[in-house]
Amino acid sequence: MVDAARQAVPDASFSALLDCADDVGAALAAIRSEVEGVVFTGRADVARRLADIARQHGVQFVTDRPAVALDCGDDFFAAPEIVEQRCADLLI
Repeated sequence: MVDAARQAVPDASFSALLDCADDVGAALAAIRSEVEGVVFTGRADVARRLADIARQHGVQFVTDRPAVALDCGDDFFAAPEIVEQRCADLLI
């Protein structure tokens, strides 16, 4: 979806972050999958360790949840056309 958005609007500037809340396992899996960025809001000592792992994998690591521009959680099972339209509406 992120690649499609970048291809559709190449001049758009945005970051794709996967919000893992305080779920250490989800954050670690996302980092190891080398997603673009991870949001982790759990304990500070765990966040420091995860941040180091993220750095090693070239993954952006954020501990303060940014304002949401596009949340696709409700569209997880939506038809691709609906997701594409939501992205296009946001980026244009």
